[in-house]
Amino acid sequence: MGGKGSKTNKKKNPAELTEEEIQLLLNNTTFSREEIIKWHEGFIKDCPKGQLDKKKFIDAYQAFYPQGKADKFCSHVFKVFDSDNSGQIDFTEFLIAISVTAQGDASKKISMAFRMYDVDKNGKIDKKEMEKIIEAIYDLLGEEHRKGENSPSERVKTIMSKLDKDQNGYLTEDEFVSGCLEDSVLRALLAPNA
Repeated sequence: MGGKGSKTNKKKNPAELTEEEIQLLLNNTTFSREEIIKWHEGFIKDCPKGQLDKKKFIDAYQAFYPQGKADKFCSHVFKVFDSDNSGQIDFTEFLIAISVTAQGDASKKISMAFRMYDVDKNGKIDKKEMEKIIEAIYDLLGEEHRKGENSPSERVKTIMSKLDKDQNGYLTEDEFVSGCLEDSVLRALLAPNA
C-alpha cells in the first residue's frame, strides 16, 4: 500500500527534451521542431548532463575571443541567460538566448543587452554599471588603448550624454533601446548583434 515507490516525485532529467519544452521553444523562438531537436542534440553532446555551468560557458566564449579575457564579460552574459538563477543554463534558457541574439529583432537584442548591463537588476543602468561593462568589453576584445577619450570613464560620459534624455544620471530601458536604435555607432559598441 502507500509504500516508498507509490509517490511519483520523479524529477525530470535535464538532459531530456520534453514535448512541453518543445512547445515553449516553438512559441518563443523562430526555430522549427526539427531545428530545436538538432540544437538539443548538439547541446547534449557538449553538456551530457543537460546543464551548462558558468566555467564551461566562459571556456566556450574564450574560444571565440582568444586574445582577450572573457571572464568578466561572460559573467554578465551568463546572468542574463540563467533566467532562473540556478547557476546553470539549461537547454531551454540556452536556445531562447541564442534565438534572441541570433534571430531576434534589433530592439529585442538591445533589450537583452540592457538586461546584461543592468548589473544590480534595478531596471536602470548608472555610470558605474556602464563603466564595468565597458571595461569587460575591452577585456574581452583585448583592447589595451584605454587612455583619453577611449578610457572607460570618457566612453561612459559620451554614452550617457547621448542616451540619458532626462539627464537624471541613469538610463532606463526605453532610453537605452531608443538611443541605440537611433545611433549606429553606439549600437555597434553596446549591442553589436542588433
